[in-house]
Amino acid sequence: MRTAARSLTDARPAPFWLEDPGRPAARPALAGTDHCDLLVVGGGYSGLWTALLAKERDPGRDVVLIEGREAGWAASGRNGGFCAASLTHGLGNGLARWPADLPALEELGARNLDAIERAVTAYGIDCDFERTGEIDVATRPHQLAEVRALYERARRLGLADGLELLDRDAVRAQVDSPTFLGGVWDRRGVALLHPARLAWGLKRACLDAGVRMYENTPGLRLAPAGAAMAVRTPYGRVLARRVALGTNAFPSLVRRARPYTVPVYDYALVTEPLTAAQLDSVGWRARQGLGDLANQFHYFRLTPDNRVLWGGYDAVYPFGGRVRAELDQRPETFLTLAEHFFRCFPQLEGVRFTHTWGGVIDTCSRFSAFYGTAHRGRVAYVAGYTGLGVGASRFGADVMLDLLAGERTARTALEMVRTKPLPFPPEPLAWAAIGVTKWSMARADTRDGRRNLWLRGLDRLGLGFDS
Repeated sequence: MRTAARSLTDARPAPFWLEDPGRPAARPALAGTDHCDLLVVGGGYSGLWTALLAKERDPGRDVVLIEGREAGWAASGRNGGFCAASLTHGLGNGLARWPADLPALEELGARNLDAIERAVTAYGIDCDFERTGEIDVATRPHQLAEVRALYERARRLGLADGLELLDRDAVRAQVDSPTFLGGVWDRRGVALLHPARLAWGLKRACLDAGVRMYENTPGLRLAPAGAAMAVRTPYGRVLARRVALGTNAFPSLVRRARPYTVPVYDYALVTEPLTAAQLDSVGWRARQGLGDLANQFHYFRLTPDNRVLWGGYDAVYPFGGRVRAELDQRPETFLTLAEHFFRCFPQLEGVRFTHTWGGVIDTCSRFSAFYGTAHRGRVAYVAGYTGLGVGASRFGADVMLDLLAGERTARTALEMVRTKPLPFPPEPLAWAAIGVTKWSMARADTRDGRRNLWLRGLDRLGLGFDS
């Protein structure tokens, strides 16, 4: 514990990515009334992709985007920078929930990731995009058995293209940790990137395409206004023929959508740059992203200047779903994460952390995005990405645009798009249920993966809680 505590003493309480010198100036807030064909609410990935794709589909469409703070300020600028092809929060979750649609979901997800890579190139977005893949590592024997079983199931279904099963020696030849027992390397389905720069690059692309953007302009209320929809803001309003909501963890302007999500705080650390000797002691020459297979899991990766970003484990739900800035820093979680880091990489003892931060994401009971419309199809929304929104948000933007256009496409025909997750109960039941679920998940991690009666009941109901 002393090593972990000492490693944190000089860390800045700020998101590493958002301190990049390339951060653009904020756009002015809206004052007065504006009119448009499409209003996009939210300046994270969901909103930015929606605005940009709307202009790609119809360059003449008049598009306005409003953002409550600055583009990329929230989850889009604070995540680990893992851009995954999966639309279903992983193969296992997809097989459990949408087995009939899974081949189509996997294909659509792969095409979506390819489209992101093309957009990064076409729009000149400097976001350190690396198609390195990701290794899911087993750190306990039961996890090794589970990952082998999942790989074999994927192979039988013809979904293992690009996956490589690794034994203990093979995984440690890639990244050396005494805790690694094996894993599976998804070589093509994950890219790493600088998340804030991606958001800022999409912001610039939107502006260049003619999107009018107002920052520090939260949407406060949504209501019909004749043939249009009106969104009230602090100093004015926007009248729009169609509205796309990409507010995710923040309260939806469509009230009936709110019970489907809860806000969860996720936390991360980043080290000082590793020396050549330190990096050599770990290996990591292929620069893959990594994540362990525990219920309370860690995700970790190298930055372009060879820092280690180490995050996850705690998923903190604030009572009542309150989103508060003071929850962005949680020293007890940072200390736990640092202890786990040095347990994973004892050869890096003495390395110090330079930044600590947290941020809120939204999760739903099926762990992957859900979709809907309101006000007779004039409003569309998407939420519930549960940490995998870096890649899936572009797909979600396309779905929202399809729904607003009233089009039946391969996307809108999916059961995942046509159905909703089960909602969370009201307080105090949500607080109690999430607390029991977290305790049960942690207990399963230490009991060879055995799920207690509570978790087995949730499994039967299709419910869950994740980060």
